[in-house]
Amino acid sequence: MKNYHINLLAILSLFVFIFSCQFTTNTKDSETIILEYNFLESWNEGATKTSIQDFVKRTTTENSADFIPEKDRIAVFDNDGTLWGEQPYYFQLAYAIDFVKKEAPNHPEWSKDPIFQAAIVGDMKGLMGGGEKGLIELVMKSHAGMTEDQFEAAVRNWLSTSRHPDTGRPYDEMIFQPMLELLDFLRAHDYKVFIVSGGGIDFLRVWAEEAYGIPPYHVVGSSIKATYQELNGKMEIVKIPELNFIDDKSGKPVGIHQHIGKKPIIAVGNSDGDFEMLEYTTQLPGLRLGLLIHHTDSVREYAYDSLSHIGRLRIGLTEGPSRGWVVVDMAKDWNTIYPISKDQ
Repeated sequence: MKNYHINLLAILSLFVFIFSCQFTTNTKDSETIILEYNFLESWNEGATKTSIQDFVKRTTTENSADFIPEKDRIAVFDNDGTLWGEQPYYFQLAYAIDFVKKEAPNHPEWSKDPIFQAAIVGDMKGLMGGGEKGLIELVMKSHAGMTEDQFEAAVRNWLSTSRHPDTGRPYDEMIFQPMLELLDFLRAHDYKVFIVSGGGIDFLRVWAEEAYGIPPYHVVGSSIKATYQELNGKMEIVKIPELNFIDDKSGKPVGIHQHIGKKPIIAVGNSDGDFEMLEYTTQLPGLRLGLLIHHTDSVREYAYDSLSHIGRLRIGLTEGPSRGWVVVDMAKDWNTIYPISKDQ
């Protein structure tokens, strides 16, 4: 009987050992599956896709010399031209133009301002002729005087009723499918993703979570000032037409510092407005990744770079490769541009 118990104990011990080994192997296999699973289905096979996969593998594999702890895995993305389109003009500008046209009867003083008059009659050449200052003023006026709830409702209504002038798609379907897959790929490997955009922070926060899975508190952007005041018997946040912060060019590293508080490991942009953000990220010690989306597809999207009035990319193309940045050729590297439309 004693020998029986000893033998039974030995058998049970062997079973536990085998089971433990099997469990460990399965766990490693699961980790391997996560690493090797093709999240980037809209990315064509080639050097660009491989460089992204290799970077993520090296920075998230524990025994790698380039391993980065989960708490430090920060990835920042520009929005206009990087996560969604920006031609023939910025989509937030399209919102501001539509708002000004709608509200013009209530603001006769706008007819005396050449920038607002250009917006009202649809004179894009005249509107662009006002330069950055005029466009900022137009956008500020489209926000000012609203409470946060009123502004959110106005943006949601615009997104549900407006269409892109060339594709006929809703603006929130003008997002890039390969970039959605890249966001998912990074999140699957415990990267925290943030938008760092020259666009308006309040405008982005209305819809970014639904479009990209990026919550409002992970959005950094340009902003106008606001006050906390009584309005119709209720205390409200009300926007005022005064510039607070421009999150573009050298403002992007400042925005990252002030809002995120950690230096990124990955930075992704598409224009010279993103140069400083990629520079700030990739000059740090250790393995870092800078990605530039180069709009080269005149058939499925638009082809533009150094001569464009929107999303100009010149310095990044000339200096990026020498800094180790990966330039994504949309025509070559992406087999799909937009997600399947909700209307299809």
